Amino acid sequence: MDIRDVIISPRITEKAMAKALETQYTFAVHPDATKTQIRHAVETLFKVNVVKVNTVNVRGKSRTFARGRIRTSGQRSDFKKAIVTLKSGQKIELGGVNYFEQ
Repeated sequence: MDIRDVIISPRITEKAMAKALETQYTFAVHPDATKTQIRHAVETLFKVNVVKVNTVNVRGKSRTFARGRIRTSGQRSDFKKAIVTLKSGQKIELGGVNYFEQ
């Protein structure tokens, strides 16, 4: 698996922003990616030192939609989330803007 295939996108949520102040960053990653692959990808792409990687397989939520008088149900996609802890004093900037410190 290529390094750029491992990390899909950063997760920009309130909880992720709060953790970013503690040098923990959250990414959506490929479902088959291992912790070692995630560590290597983050260190290579962002040029930082990774201390720890935690992963979570998130199941998609069931949703019910109402269109007119018809009710239909669906489900969001499952995804894998990685919480990466960096060495203290380091941070990640994406595209010249640090999304995690806004």
